[in-house]
Amino acid sequence: MGVEVSGLLGLIILILDIYAIVQTIQSRASTGNKVLWIVLVILLPIVGVILWFLLGPKP
Repeated sequence: MGVEVSGLLGLIILILDIYAIVQTIQSRASTGNKVLWIVLVILLPIVGVILWFLLGPKP
């Protein structure tokens, strides 16, 4: 059961990360800010997506 839960949690994190990256690319933020947010989300998947939801560029 532990493998199923961690697999599902990993899938949810992956989906949220992809969503954050796509929304960042589509935002009106400058190119530098977009790159910074994308790198942050890729390198720190959980913390990065939480920070993105709280502080990230708005569409």
